[in-house]
Amino acid sequence: MEDQPIMTVAAPLPVPARWLALVAVLAGLAFLPLAAVLEGPAVVAAKGAGVTLLALAALALRAPGGGWLAAIMAAGALGDVLLEIPGLFIAGAGSFAAGHIIAMIFYARRRRPSGAPLRLGAAALILFGLIMPPLLQPRLLPVGVAMLYAVLLCGMAASLWLSRLPRIAAWGALLFVASDTLIVARLAGHSLGGPTLSGAAVWLSYLAGQAMIWLGVARGLISDQSAAGASGPGAG
Repeated sequence: MEDQPIMTVAAPLPVPARWLALVAVLAGLAFLPLAAVLEGPAVVAAKGAGVTLLALAALALRAPGGGWLAAIMAAGALGDVLLEIPGLFIAGAGSFAAGHIIAMIFYARRRRPSGAPLRLGAAALILFGLIMPPLLQPRLLPVGVAMLYAVLLCGMAASLWLSRLPRIAAWGALLFVASDTLIVARLAGHSLGGPTLSGAAVWLSYLAGQAMIWLGVARGLISDQSAAGASGPGAG
């Protein structure tokens, strides 16, 4: 039998959270043209602005679990900043890895009853994390480090795939995986087109992935909050 959606209560996101999320996406899109004209601390700040605003938008939800979503986004924002600073690539990857661990803990608490197809999909993601770095062989990153990060990344995507949160979040996680796969491929010398095209593909797939994760998780948290209120004392 096909898995049934758990969340059935539709509720709009709070207006401040919606506006912050919109500005976050616009700030993220603005990074590409700004990166061509800014340098130093200005370009670092521009890169971190989009996902930082998503973290603030998560707090603006004022819903149980919003702090977890904010922490996940904040770890990504810190990773964005560190990756932009020369010599801090490993530190940036470590920040993202910490965010993936937080995310796995959070999403695991929202598991849906899952049949074989969902479990096979999650297993395929973990397998991809194990085989992708050795296949691509990134030159500037030890394969063991790349494999550890890739398994955490794909574990995050798998736990979201198995969660009862709206499906748009899981598709966003797959875009996140695609973005980081492009980074590893670039480190291995397999760039997608020139540096400009490759950089744009990495950034846009990452930004879209983070925005979709935020939107799906935010909708799920607000639906949970509404359902709890509807079934609480005095309901009906």
